[in-house]
Amino acid sequence: MTEIEKLTGGRPVAIVGAGLVGAGWAVVYARAGLRVKVFDTNPEITAKAIPLIRSQLVGLHRHGLVQEDPATIVARVSTVDTLAEAVEGVAYVQESVLERVDVKRGLMEQLDALAGPDLIVGSSTSGIPGSAFALGLGLSPRVLIVHPVNPPYLVPVVELVPSPETSQQTLAFADRLMQAVGQTVVHVRKEVEGFVLNRLQAVLLREAWALVEEGVASCEDVDKTVRDGLGWRWSFMGPFETIDLNAPGGVADYAQRLGGLYQRIADSRRHEQPWGQPLIGQVEAERREYLSQADLESRRAWRDERLMAFAAARKHPI
Repeated sequence: MTEIEKLTGGRPVAIVGAGLVGAGWAVVYARAGLRVKVFDTNPEITAKAIPLIRSQLVGLHRHGLVQEDPATIVARVSTVDTLAEAVEGVAYVQESVLERVDVKRGLMEQLDALAGPDLIVGSSTSGIPGSAFALGLGLSPRVLIVHPVNPPYLVPVVELVPSPETSQQTLAFADRLMQAVGQTVVHVRKEVEGFVLNRLQAVLLREAWALVEEGVASCEDVDKTVRDGLGWRWSFMGPFETIDLNAPGGVADYAQRLGGLYQRIADSRRHEQPWGQPLIGQVEAERREYLSQADLESRRAWRDERLMAFAAARKHPI
């Protein structure tokens, strides 16, 4: 019996919310051998789910990232018409609905009424703590945040964030499940808005927008700095390892040499105002010089192809 079979008892999993993130999760679970039931309150989104999943799997197969015939994997995925059908007989639900507290709370209340005594729910929320929508229910000990990067079938990191009411058994289950389906687990030890990934991303984005607003650099030159500079190292090592290798004596030496510079940079920023409409308009105009609105979808497909090639290369590191 495989690890996944032990965890799920051979039962399927459910995806609730069948947009880009939900469909991406369906690929993760189906390629790992699980049967997947997909539900969305919008029938149009539900209708697009299987073709989208099929397309993603064809790309993965082309890059050697799945060995099975895509049709075999797609056959493990089915769509259902109601939430009750979605959760019936499943071991785990991956919630991927709108990023709104009221929507997530409403769903948790519905799941609380429908769930069996051992159903576990992972929320794909990008930054809302579980305590904002998942407390005070019979289901609450079996709910936690399971936050992926989009698309989750290509970018493996996933953040596990328990609420104050999440049980240790639930956290342990999610850790084992994510590892069994090929994800890289990050444990966020306490609730904080944005978790780890988006808090790190937020700092970089705030500075990027500020540099453009102040006329220090264009959007494209900021992108070049990350794409052809920072991103090269960050594609295979994190910020602490990066600086550990960037000073002769390691990370403590680096802190002694450059800690003052980083403190002065931090002190120069207060970021007291949100991004304003003039700045947003400027950035939008600069981006559209390089990529038209009509080409966004094709560029996303290009991005995914590049991620597939990168993922294939990562399977055989130097």
